[in-house]
Amino acid sequence: MTHCQPDDSTNGMGLFGRTILNFRSKKFLSYYKPYLGLFFADLFCAIIVSAITLVLPLCARYITQNVLGGITPDALSQIYGMGAIMLVLVAIQTMCNTFVDYQGHMMGTYMESDMRSELFGHYQKLSFSFYDEQKTGQLMTRLTNDLFGISEMYHHVPEETIIALLKFVGAFVILIHINVQLTLIIFFVMPFVGVYALYFNNRMNASFRNSKDRVGDINAQVEDMLAGVRVVKSFSNEEVEQKKFAYENKRFVESRRNDYWNEAYFYEGMVTFIQLLTVAIIVFGGAAIVNASLSLSDLVTYLLFVAILVDPIQKFANLARLFQEGITGYTRFMEVLEVQPDILDTADAKEIAHVEGRVTFRNVSFKYKEDHNYVIRNISLDIKAGEYVALVGSSGVGKTTLCSLIPRFYEVTEGEILVDGQNIKDITLRSLRSNIGIVQQDVYLFAGTVADNIRYGKLDATDDEVIAAAKKANAHNFIMGLPNGYDTDIGQRGVKLSGGQKQRLSIARVFLKNPPIIIFDEATSALDNESEKAVQESLERLTDNRTMLVIAHRLTTIRNAQRIIVLTDNGVEEQGTHDELVALEGTYANLYNMHLQV
Repeated sequence: MTHCQPDDSTNGMGLFGRTILNFRSKKFLSYYKPYLGLFFADLFCAIIVSAITLVLPLCARYITQNVLGGITPDALSQIYGMGAIMLVLVAIQTMCNTFVDYQGHMMGTYMESDMRSELFGHYQKLSFSFYDEQKTGQLMTRLTNDLFGISEMYHHVPEETIIALLKFVGAFVILIHINVQLTLIIFFVMPFVGVYALYFNNRMNASFRNSKDRVGDINAQVEDMLAGVRVVKSFSNEEVEQKKFAYENKRFVESRRNDYWNEAYFYEGMVTFIQLLTVAIIVFGGAAIVNASLSLSDLVTYLLFVAILVDPIQKFANLARLFQEGITGYTRFMEVLEVQPDILDTADAKEIAHVEGRVTFRNVSFKYKEDHNYVIRNISLDIKAGEYVALVGSSGVGKTTLCSLIPRFYEVTEGEILVDGQNIKDITLRSLRSNIGIVQQDVYLFAGTVADNIRYGKLDATDDEVIAAAKKANAHNFIMGLPNGYDTDIGQRGVKLSGGQKQRLSIARVFLKNPPIIIFDEATSALDNESEKAVQESLERLTDNRTMLVIAHRLTTIRNAQRIIVLTDNGVEEQGTHDELVALEGTYANLYNMHLQV
């Protein structure tokens, strides 16, 4: 599977050209499709704005040259009439500008929302192997900050380009018509402006990309600290975290320093070119008046149009910044979107119904990456429907990994896994996972109420069903002791609850789901004796008519298992009941005796 790494091949001024030549260009343009009506209305208003901008100086020229230049009996009425026309044009221009500003921004926001929804949906399709390699803060940045820059680009670049081009071309044509010699001066300066802009455009693109990476690193550091704030405080390591954050913050400052340095040179250079151009026009235009080759009214009009010509140059400078920020964000967005999930439904995958719960491993081997060592090798097991099986062994022998292969959180490297005789690759992921319940050691509870978290196991469950599930999980009594009972807000990740309480809520969630296969992953290893007893009683209820796979470090919790499977680095070492394995005086007996001594 391809992981999201910086795409160096798309950096630089040639980025847009290369992007346009590959499939990303079609993807880029596809986000306009739902809003084409609004898009063309926006462009139409942009054209009107540009046209009126060009017409207004011509109206002024009409007054200065045709009315004031000679004695006409109705000069005052002509001036007032032209003034009225100009006021109407300004009113139209204002309305069009308002439409462009408001509706254009809304169009960009709609497109940003569509892209965010698509990326969020894509995140949910990606497998655990992807998230094993990623930082949460970086993924959040691609979902938030990056897309804001793209939104601005989608909105501003087309309309501002239309306005700038029409103004520039129109003003240039009119300037040539007024005076060719002065316009040649402008034409001579433009190549230097273009080369200057091209150089700093490339520098800004690389700089913006670096800054976005640094923002992602800051988000990752903050997310890491906030998620582990209790660990930080328990070890009094606030100063350590402050230093780590200061390091990332300093890198961000340095990246922004580079951004602003390039921006400053870019914009100030452009302004300098514009000012030099204006000075040149005034000097050479004044000389042309002295030589009687240019009238004063034409020079005034010329300067008005030079101002109009300068505006597109300034707009192009701003567009360069918007484009670089937007295309950098779009590149980062596409890097994730192009990551293909390595676990998908096959073309002929079928829904599985009426699952009994038999799970079979046939010569299963697994490693996380091609160049890594095998975590488990050549495991063959047959777990009967409704059987209560415990997996034991030292840390790192692959107990959790083995169970993670059943719901296809990871894909087996070799061999196959069957549920009720069907290869799990031939079963749709949704139907496979809907028939498997998982209770993990590291319980994850969502921000919200107790009822919301239990109902996560069955979203359409009634209040009575939620309460019944809580009672089976030995959770009802402590829930009723909470300030608002089932409506109590438990905080982010259930921080307001104890470990045993959180564990019982997760078990209630599985009771509500009521799957035929349940994986119980070391769910009592961190609990006190009282909580362990309550969870153990819940566990015994779960085993009723369900296939149960329990991973346990506390061997006393699985003494009642119908079969205990001992895993070592060599695979399945021993199998049998608790009494049988103790009598065998092998690996399990040693583990059990060590446990009793603790």
